[in-house]
Order: sequence, then structure tokens, then C-alpha cells
Amino acid sequence: MATAMEVGEEKARVDEGPELDASDDTAHQISHDHWLQVSFVLTTGVNSSYVLGYAGSTMVPLGWVVGTVGFILAAAISLYANTLLARLHEVGGKRRIRYRDLAGYIYGRKMYVLTWALQYVNLFMINTGYIILAGQALKAIYVLYKDDDALKLPYCIAIAGFVCALFAFGIPHLSALRIWLGVSTFLGLIFIIVAFVMSLVNGISTPSRNYNIPGSHVSNIFSTVGAVASLVFAFNTGMLPEIQATIRPPVVKNMEKALWLQFTIGVLPLYAVTFTGYWAYGSSTSTYLLNSVKGPTWVKAVANIAAFLQTVIALHIFASPMYEYLDTKYGRGKGSAFSFDNISFRVLVRGGYLTINTFVAALLPFLGDFMTLTGALSVFPLTFVLANHMYLKARKNKLPASQKAWHWLNVVGFSCLALAAAIAGLKLIVVDSRTYRLFADL
Repeated sequence: MATAMEVGEEKARVDEGPELDASDDTAHQISHDHWLQVSFVLTTGVNSSYVLGYAGSTMVPLGWVVGTVGFILAAAISLYANTLLARLHEVGGKRRIRYRDLAGYIYGRKMYVLTWALQYVNLFMINTGYIILAGQALKAIYVLYKDDDALKLPYCIAIAGFVCALFAFGIPHLSALRIWLGVSTFLGLIFIIVAFVMSLVNGISTPSRNYNIPGSHVSNIFSTVGAVASLVFAFNTGMLPEIQATIRPPVVKNMEKALWLQFTIGVLPLYAVTFTGYWAYGSSTSTYLLNSVKGPTWVKAVANIAAFLQTVIALHIFASPMYEYLDTKYGRGKGSAFSFDNISFRVLVRGGYLTINTFVAALLPFLGDFMTLTGALSVFPLTFVLANHMYLKARKNKLPASQKAWHWLNVVGFSCLALAAAIAGLKLIVVDSRTYRLFADL
């Protein structure tokens, strides 16, 4: 019933037809990319260096049974919710190329503003997490060769933010990533394979591991709720309409193909690294897996370099909606993308945006907590609550009572989970802020 997702109703609409006009002008490219390129964008987001954190941040507080089932269920419900969003891309005779455009059309001006705010929070926090990860990779490289504690994590985060800004200056829009998506995939395979193989070797050579969930009963409740939020964070971008805007017609059909590739083959590296890492190190697994693995120094260095460079590319995906908004607002899509005018604008505006990201990352470098809070404040509302409710609003006269009840169940259930996860995320950040000083060298 629910999983069929009104296939019969949608089939005719999904089949190729005339391209619809975009809902608004944009300085960036739309209807330009092959569905395979879009699938690489999606899988790059899933298999970024964030995968090095899931064993420690989700499996440790959840344990084998809940963690494994949770990852599989999170992927299934994420595919479902994202497919709903993909099928709402063409409504009202226009393509809705931004999340806020879609919400604004269905609900009105207030939801347009609220959705934009939620999405901004989501993307800002994801980008902040990427800069933390890049800083951790740099710090890990330094520690491999020197143990003098001279290069602290905040300095590494500052360096990472600067490199991310340099990359942002040279990539005008999401479609321009092209070859960089291939580079990102190659770099991702390096640190994923290294983490997987070294964890496997370490696990085989270690006679026993402790898989007990650490902490007191009360702290475990907050950690469990937080880990559940991290599960949905792992599979979702919070910017599906913006990614879908770049795809060639037939838009919905091609986006569904990209999503199925993401949630089948695309999630396998994430599963491999997460489950093998937890199996190898148990409750002592680090929130940055490469800090737990034992093996040749040069191999770990290569993996950390790959993680750092891949993070620089992946961050650009999640910063692109903000860049698109600013470029469009100030008319920076005209002429050559590499004219002095346009490059100067990117240096000033994108540099300023990433400076703020970098400052927050250095101030509160608690990666797991950021994943929890991001899942609570934005991924749950945007991907699950809004997706189901917007589908109800847009298709209300065409859905039977049973399907309406199913969508309402999703709306209420995920709203409750979002509230619980937000409380847990804030609690974890408060606890960590008391344990560590600001600008902590973790």
C-alpha cells in the first residue's frame, strides 16, 4: 500500500513529456546533467568522509542489533521520502528548483521562509561538520609523524576552511563539478578501502572486543536518541529539489533512477566501513575511524590525505544552494564565470560564508553532536515531515483514506522523533562543552 507510492497514478506523469519551465530564474545551470552525474552527486554526499564517523557515533551507542536494523531502516525510509520529494518536483505547471519554492507553492509565503531557514541551518551545520572532519584528517596526518602537540585541531580546522574556500572560488555552480565528482569518488574509495581493510585485519588479530554500550542509563537515552538522528543524517542531503534541478528531462524518471542507484550500490561502502569498524574495535571505536586503525604509517597518511581532499569537494555540494541564492540575487551568473567581476564576488561572499563556518567548527568541534542536532533540526523536518505532508497537500484529492492515514502517521511520528532528537542533541553539546574548553584540541 504505502510502499507502492501511488505508482499507477504517477506512471503517466513520470514518462517523458514536455519540459516544464523553472519556477524562477537562476544564475546556475538547470536541466543540464545526465542522471548518472546526479547519482554521483548523491553518492558523494553519502560516502563522504562522514562515513568514518558512523561506527563510533552511531554503532557504539546503539549496539549491534539496534544499529544494524537502524541503518537498514533509515536507508529504506530515506529512499521512500526522497522519492516523494522527487515526484513533487513538477507541480502547478512549473519545475520547483528549490526546496523553498516547492514549500512556498504548496503552503504560502510563511512556509517559504521557514523552509529556507530550516534548509540553511541544515546546510550550514553539514558544512561545519565537513570542516571539522577535514581538520581532524589534517591533525591525524600530523600526529602520525610528530607527537609534539604543536599543531592543534583549531589550527587544522582553520587550514581546512581556507582550502575549502579556495576550491569554492573556482567552481561556479553544482553542474561544474563534473570531473571533480570522479576525483571525489576515487578519493573516497581510497579512505574507504583503507579503513575497511585495516579494520578487518585489526579485528582478525584482536581476540576479543567489548561491545557493551558505554555510559549510565540516563546518558544512554540521550545518546540513543542522538544516534537515531545521526542515522537519518547519513542518507539525506536536505537539498533534493536543488540537485534535481540540474537533471535532464524526463526529470522525475531520471531522478528516481539516480535515487535507486544511491540507495542500493551507493550505500554499500558506508555499510562496509561502519559495520567492519565497529566489529573491529567495539565500544572503543573512535568517532573518526582512522584514529582507531593500526597499520603502516604511510597507508594511514594516504587515507587521511584522501579524506581531507574529498571533504573539500563534498562540502561544495552542500554549500551550492547558498551560493546559488547569492549568485542569483546579485546577478552573478551573466558573462564568463571566471571574469574578474564574478571571481571577486565569489572570493568576497563565499569566503565570508566559509569563514563563519570555519569559526563555528573550531569553536565547537564536536562532530557527533553536530550530526545529531542537524538530523533533529532539519533532516527530520525537511526530508520526512514536510515530504509526507506536502505529498498529502498536493495529492489530497487523489489519495484513498488508507494512504492519507499512512502519510499522517509519518508526519506525526517523525515530528515526535525530531523533537526528541533536538533535545538530545542540545543536551550532548552542553555536556561536551562542559567537558572540553572552547576551541578544544580533541
